[in-house]
Amino acid sequence: MSSNINTLLFDLDGTLINTNELIIASFTETLNHFCPGQFKREDIIPFIGPTLTDTFSSIDPKRVNEMIAFYRAYNWENHDALVTQFAGVYETVQTLKQAGYKLAVVTTKKRDVVEKGLRLSNLEPFFEVVVTLDEVENAKPDPEPLVKALTQLGSVPEEAIMIGDSYHDILGGKNAGTKTAGVAWSIRGREFLEGYHPDYMLEKMADLLNIVEIETFTEAKR
Repeated sequence: MSSNINTLLFDLDGTLINTNELIIASFTETLNHFCPGQFKREDIIPFIGPTLTDTFSSIDPKRVNEMIAFYRAYNWENHDALVTQFAGVYETVQTLKQAGYKLAVVTTKKRDVVEKGLRLSNLEPFFEVVVTLDEVENAKPDPEPLVKALTQLGSVPEEAIMIGDSYHDILGGKNAGTKTAGVAWSIRGREFLEGYHPDYMLEKMADLLNIVEIETFTEAKR
């Protein structure tokens, strides 16, 4: 194990599991219901990352709760049909866990759907700590959820990397004092994330193994 890094904090959506099409479909259905004809796919992509409250408040402050309820109902009903796996994520997380790294999920989603996604992707056993929107007052990029995860793991920021597909993850890590890693498969694109200056950029999740100096991901897994 690296003498410097012993803790890895992961975002969920767009990082560990591919929920991009589910999220876009959920926003599309919701916005077509409440604001018909006003939003195209390219308008929706920037909504990925912030909380639903932040996003819908910017669209229609008077109907935020209605829009959130509609979004969550559609998202829950269609979750398993639209969520897919990113190549190499399971194997990488399994390797990190077996090597003794402390792992947590830090997400802006609510706990019930987070647990649903972790079960669907078979990742649930690897994470001893999961911090969701239900457990905090301030979501990423505020440092609160990251600090909460670190505290529960018995870690300090200097020993941790925050890994995510959104600028909220990169800024959250910087605000909490961790190192940060962006993922090149972010729906917003590699260049967009690089603009927030993460310490590392992962082309594939297995790149994380090199960063933390694990050599056990064999050629057979590549």
